[in-house]
Amino acid sequence: MIVRDLGFGGLMHIPPLRVHHQLLRELANNFKLGENRLETRYGSFKITPKIIGDALGINASGDLFPQKVNYKKLSEDDKEIFRRFQGKTLKSLTDEMMDIGVGNEQDRLMFKRIFILYIQMAFLLPTTINKISHVHLTSIFEMDTITERNWGGYVLSFIIKGITDYKDKKKKAIDGCLFALMIIYFHLSKNKARKGQNDLQNHGLPTGVRSSWSKE
Repeated sequence: MIVRDLGFGGLMHIPPLRVHHQLLRELANNFKLGENRLETRYGSFKITPKIIGDALGINASGDLFPQKVNYKKLSEDDKEIFRRFQGKTLKSLTDEMMDIGVGNEQDRLMFKRIFILYIQMAFLLPTTINKISHVHLTSIFEMDTITERNWGGYVLSFIIKGITDYKDKKKKAIDGCLFALMIIYFHLSKNKARKGQNDLQNHGLPTGVRSSWSKE
């Protein structure tokens, strides 16, 4: 119930997938920066915040989160929260989320903050460093408007930055939710097939998407 109240209930319907790293690299290589298009033999897909929102079941309207936390402008209570989570790993967040109770409003609010950090690190805004980044922390200080924020746009901007760094700076690893990009690809392909296009089985990314992913 708490997860749904935060606006992430749609993520619960995404099945677990085992994805080969080569597929993620193909998605990045076929993403056209500047136009935000995913180019495939199946078609050219314009990736927008709304499309990300539709595919992942998250909000895609409203304001984006700030790019980073202005620590000096935080209240003393918020500064304590900032220090509490700074440098945390995904495992430590998982442990805290499992251990914390939700019997009172204060504990429920803390659980929400932990979950938001967790879902960003694990899925929406993953980085190659297994520690909380400044980009993850901004959202937990916007709890009053958390469901109204443009999560679709936030995810897209992080994907663009990750692919830009991968292509321009020749990074070996890629930050950003390429897993979400894969889901969007299949989401759009499925919808296109329903409109009378050729069956997805005969099309895909250049090296063949279907052979690169499977349900666990």
